[in-house]
Amino acid sequence: MSDDLIRYDVLVSDALRGVVRQVLTEIAATGLPGEHHFYITIDTRLPGVRISSALRQRFPEEMTVVLQHQFWDLKVTEQTFEVGLSFSGVPERLLIPFSSVTGFADPSVDFALKFETLLVDDEEMIGEPAEPLPADEADNAPVKLETATSDMPGNTDTPDDDDGESEEKSADVVSLDAFRKKS
Repeated sequence: MSDDLIRYDVLVSDALRGVVRQVLTEIAATGLPGEHHFYITIDTRLPGVRISSALRQRFPEEMTVVLQHQFWDLKVTEQTFEVGLSFSGVPERLLIPFSSVTGFADPSVDFALKFETLLVDDEEMIGEPAEPLPADEADNAPVKLETATSDMPGNTDTPDDDDGESEEKSADVVSLDAFRKKS
């Protein structure tokens, strides 16, 4: 068998991240429809991830955020998305490159994607610290995610120790390993 010089695995991963980008773009414009909500898991070690030092301490490798009832100022670009969330009553602004997304799930319709990220040297792993939230935004920001509980996989108050699947519902997860050449 010959080497995959086209890198289909990378092309498929980019295309599926495009699905996440398109969904977030629509949500930024129109809001969440019906019962839709998202669990987005990110690798916090990758370059370009901007989170506060407090969040980086709590989630040194991976964290899952929930976009459901209380998030604000969702902005989506070709390479990143930015969103305001509350963690234990503290408003935070996150800037997340799509390349750092390792999982995306919408449990309301039993949909999930799982991605692999390419790790770089340790010196390049840590992203940039987040900018502090302006005082006027902090005063008006929601202070708690209403549906986050300690047993939910997307809980932002505790690290995600399980594999990201809900005990109540399982989702079909598309892993890119299925498309990789076995050596």
